[in-house]
Amino acid sequence: MGSEFSVWLLVVGLAAGGAIAWLALAELGRRDEEIGERELRAEAAWVVGAAGDPRLDAALAEEVLRAHRRYLGFPPPDALIAPDELAALARQADEGAGSGA
Repeated sequence: MGSEFSVWLLVVGLAAGGAIAWLALAELGRRDEEIGERELRAEAAWVVGAAGDPRLDAALAEEVLRAHRRYLGFPPPDALIAPDELAALARQADEGAGSGA
């Protein structure tokens, strides 16, 4: 009878350990696609209030949130380029296109 109890205790322990591990590792955060249009407007208003910058309005914040949602729909980039390097890369591309024609 002692070994049956040990097996039962092992099974319960494994189940409880698995449940605790799932709770610890589960992704409980929300995703952008779960946020509806009405909530997007409310989030934009919250962002404006949280930022506390008088130059920022809810329409601009909503536009930024929509752009962020579109960005997340793109595949990951092959390489990350610093914004200050974009102008130099554009000039190089224009020069390369000009010399190849």
